[in-house]
Amino acid sequence: MKRIYSIEEACIGCHLCEVACITEHSLSKDPVKAFMYEAERPIARCKVEERDGGVISISTNCRHCDQPDCLQACISGAIQKQADGRVLVDINKCVGCWSCVMACPFGAVQRNLKKKKANKCDLCPDREIPACVAACPNRALVYREGE
Repeated sequence: MKRIYSIEEACIGCHLCEVACITEHSLSKDPVKAFMYEAERPIARCKVEERDGGVISISTNCRHCDQPDCLQACISGAIQKQADGRVLVDINKCVGCWSCVMACPFGAVQRNLKKKKANKCDLCPDREIPACVAACPNRALVYREGE
């Protein structure tokens, strides 16, 4: 299965992966409209982590693990592994307990505090290449078969 991999040495901390993710999961698919006008602006499903004042940065994405800790921790059955290997959150089943957030060793599951639901990467199922990967100007994110 293809997964997103981060290359720390190449990440420049521009946060364009976050902007692309928010835009892709918005109603309008337009960055200006998504950020300025949409009442329910999505939360990025990836997050740029920075250390040492931004000198070191890396985009944190869901690894869609073979044996996901988030799935094991989910008390409502909202997190499910699909036949194609993607690990997804069914927001209709999510009860907002945040067990998945605490269980993920990569910090790749976020809390959507407004909706009280878990939020994580879905690998942009309507795209050939996930939006974050396509937007990365320094090729710090790659989409390839698992290692």
